[in-house]
Amino acid sequence: MGTSRLFRIFMLLGSAFMILLIIIYWDDVGASHLYLHTPISPGPKTPRTPPPPPPPQHHPQTSRTPSFLSDIDAFVNQFLEPGTGEPTENAPADGANQSERAEERYVPRREWKIHLTPVAAELRDRQEQRRLLLKEMCSSDGLAFPGRNRSFDDIPNKELDHLIVDDRHGIIYCYVPKVACSNWKRVMMVLSESLLQEGVPYTDPLAIPRDLVHNSSMHFTFNKFWKRYGKFSRHLMKVKLKKYTKFLFVRDPFVRLISAYRNKFELRNEDFYRRFAQVMLRRYANQPTPPASVDAAFAAGLHPSFAHFVRYLLDPQTEGDMPFNEHWRQVYRLCHPCQIQYDFVGHLESGEEDAEQLLRQLRVDNVVEFPTSHRNLTASTWLADWFAAVPLEARRELYALYEPDFRLFGYDRPDSILNE
Repeated sequence: MGTSRLFRIFMLLGSAFMILLIIIYWDDVGASHLYLHTPISPGPKTPRTPPPPPPPQHHPQTSRTPSFLSDIDAFVNQFLEPGTGEPTENAPADGANQSERAEERYVPRREWKIHLTPVAAELRDRQEQRRLLLKEMCSSDGLAFPGRNRSFDDIPNKELDHLIVDDRHGIIYCYVPKVACSNWKRVMMVLSESLLQEGVPYTDPLAIPRDLVHNSSMHFTFNKFWKRYGKFSRHLMKVKLKKYTKFLFVRDPFVRLISAYRNKFELRNEDFYRRFAQVMLRRYANQPTPPASVDAAFAAGLHPSFAHFVRYLLDPQTEGDMPFNEHWRQVYRLCHPCQIQYDFVGHLESGEEDAEQLLRQLRVDNVVEFPTSHRNLTASTWLADWFAAVPLEARRELYALYEPDFRLFGYDRPDSILNE
């Protein structure tokens, strides 16, 4: 009696042990499939001609892998391989048999550019100083701002929409409006080959139409991970943040605000007039019924002044209605520099030099060049003129609002307009 009871106990323990082993094995298989098929290498990737298929091999049926594992592997691959789930966009084209002609003349470049001299020591040191400053400011008790101490997991998905991913080259770019982001988006589109013309990826950034540059469907951003990867999305974000090269470009915060005002309110922009200018005219310009369209407003000589724009930014009701528009939202809210350790921090003030260094560091300077801009850039020397009509107290409040951006990225406090 005792022997049979002991035997049953051993059988139960053995069965439980086998079930535990199966669970552990299944978890390991799933994890290995997940990471084996997720691209995390930051090195440059160039298109390669696939090798000819090997001759068919016949294996005895007794040694075949169970079909259910192959099915699961194929299912996971469908969602985790780059380039699946979101087809490459084609620019409008005309003519017949374009894909055949494109295939004949498209020869991808594979050579790396040879540099006879290393990157200048002062440029490397400058990048190191910018990264160290970010790290120091994010851990300093002397600089407090909303969200500084939260973890990456605490950032809502909708606030990750400025992080553009290029899986082909292992790059993540956080774009900041009014900091050359149009041209950097073009560069990312060339590198990722996410847009085709007549079946051929664009190679000249400036050839990409402007309306496509700012079309969010053209860019694969972190906030789209959930749609593609489901419950794996947040973990895959952290894997890519660890393995990929991450960069952003910034500029003097007050100069960026002036640039945003000039672009959105001194030029005719129907969307920004209806969403923001009419609000400013009603609240601060004694215009209870502003013109219905931007053309009518310009014809009447009406548009908000820069002083009105500053009052709008400082008005608590503004963010009570909706978050700041991306063109004047603080960089720390767009790019989360205390949660993401950026590998390269570019400044618009040294933009061409920084762009050349970055593309060389990414080893893609043979693939694309950053477009040189000849547009009329807003200069920091104009601060006194632009803020002349802004009361001193409002200037100081505005600095307090954007102080984290000044200090995180090493911009001097504009004492000339704050200490009058």
